[in-house]
Amino acid sequence: MSTVGNPANIFWHENPVRKVEREKLLNQQGCVVWITGLSGSGKSTLACSLGRELQSRGKLSYVLDGDNLRHGLNKNLGFSPESRTENIRRTGKCIHKLSIGEVANLFADAGLICIASLISPYRKDRDACRALLPDKKFIEVFMNMPLQLCEDRDPKGLYKLAREGKIKGFTGIDDPYEPPLNCEIELQLKDGVVPTPHEMAGQVVSYMENEGFLEA
Repeated sequence: MSTVGNPANIFWHENPVRKVEREKLLNQQGCVVWITGLSGSGKSTLACSLGRELQSRGKLSYVLDGDNLRHGLNKNLGFSPESRTENIRRTGKCIHKLSIGEVANLFADAGLICIASLISPYRKDRDACRALLPDKKFIEVFMNMPLQLCEDRDPKGLYKLAREGKIKGFTGIDDPYEPPLNCEIELQLKDGVVPTPHEMAGQVVSYMENEGFLEA
């Protein structure tokens, strides 16, 4: 009987260059900034702004955007609860040493700041991703924007299609979004006004500075 694929026959090969050495070289700590919120809340915009701000400070990051992942890694998934869970599993588990096929492991393990931008509506899935990372290297950022604001924006026309019944299982309309209970950062309206992407990115960067992520 073939034993190909049997975990008992697979061994982890330690890299002589340790993660802490890579972090020292980059002068930063490998971690994951997980941006969650409704469609249209500004997740991707914040991710790009944050990446640019980190770049201007000489910090190396990489953005994993939910829509982009669905063009490649998760292109065979829909939007059912099961598919959403698998979408998060593939994205979240990539951040830890689990298997060669789980790509995002390379980013955090390489000492990069991995910025993951996904609706990720279910609390248990986000918490499962958090549990994979050691030493509090998971920074959950909640884009707490009102549904009405997101629906008014509707940059991709998806809310309109969901309201017309042409999209089923759409978060915020006929599928729930479970807000974080203990996120590190919550971004919301200030006096009824949406903060600029630069302001929000600055808030995330300030947190990372205070927690020591931007130095080895």
